[in-house]
Amino acid sequence: MSVPFILQTRFNRYFDFVILIAVILAAWQVLYLLVGTAALTPPVATLTYALKLLVEPDFQLHMRASLDAFYQALLIAYALGLVLGLTLGFYRFASEVIEPLLSALYSLPKLTLYPIVLLTFGLGTSAKVAFGVIHGLIPVALFCMNAVQTINQSHLRTARALRLSGFETIRTIVTPAIVPEIFTGLRVGFSLTLLGVLTGEMFASQRGLGFLLINAINMNDVKLIMALILILFFFATCVNGMMLSVDKKLHKRS
Repeated sequence: MSVPFILQTRFNRYFDFVILIAVILAAWQVLYLLVGTAALTPPVATLTYALKLLVEPDFQLHMRASLDAFYQALLIAYALGLVLGLTLGFYRFASEVIEPLLSALYSLPKLTLYPIVLLTFGLGTSAKVAFGVIHGLIPVALFCMNAVQTINQSHLRTARALRLSGFETIRTIVTPAIVPEIFTGLRVGFSLTLLGVLTGEMFASQRGLGFLLINAINMNDVKLIMALILILFFFATCVNGMMLSVDKKLHKRS
């Protein structure tokens, strides 16, 4: 593949991205002109206010509280999800019993667990972390389990024919086969864990971006609502975009 072709491809991607952003901003501005300040704020004013919020000390305290809870919840969801998913993947009987339960729990609206979480963890960081883990753990476990169970059996038979040791089989066949699917689960778990933490802050905390958002909704502070949505959207889009890029590269190599 020639260098000019690669550069042209990258330029086309960047150009498409710029066009997409321009279309979103234009649609946002048009929608603002239609509904007015009662429901929306214009893009430039929202961006200006969001940048102003980011440098305010009080807002930074709320942001650090959200990031701290999210970091803890993500680590726990990843660790438990990987352990549970690998266990279910390698033990078919366990997966046949537990997978339907996990799928049913995953489809259950998580707010129905709100009283249980509050009674167990109380108000504060622990409840936010619990909400995040509840949202992120199950998709990570299901993707991990599916990755193990869909390994090409012919590859494993080839490993046995070549008399590879268990360690060599895991290193050369199992790991490369399951890592792309597992990483997809981690990417999905990231988004859902963030959603869970914000939900926990809205209903079980007095600090954090979710707490600010629910307060702004109650006070009908459209300016703050739009700024918070923009900040959260930018954070989630940037991180998810980077993870999606890695995800695509892993699947191309598999």
